[in-house]
Amino acid sequence: MTALKENTQREIEVTAHDLPLHCPMPDMVKWNSHPRVFLDIATTGEALCPYCGTKYRLKAGEVIKQH
Repeated sequence: MTALKENTQREIEVTAHDLPLHCPMPDMVKWNSHPRVFLDIATTGEALCPYCGTKYRLKAGEVIKQH
C-alpha cells in the first residue's frame, strides 16, 4: 500500500517516469485537491502549479524523450 502525500508539500522533484506531469499527482490526497492541471516541465525543467503554487522540478540528469 502506497502512502498518500498530503497536499502541503511545496516543492516536488519528479522524474521522466512522472510525465505527463499533472497536479495533483496520483499519490496525493484527493479530498482537498484542486482540479487536475497538466504542467509543461520539458521546456525549463521546472513548473509551478497555478492552483496551489507547488513547484515541480525535474530531477538532475533526467532525460525527457520526445515523441
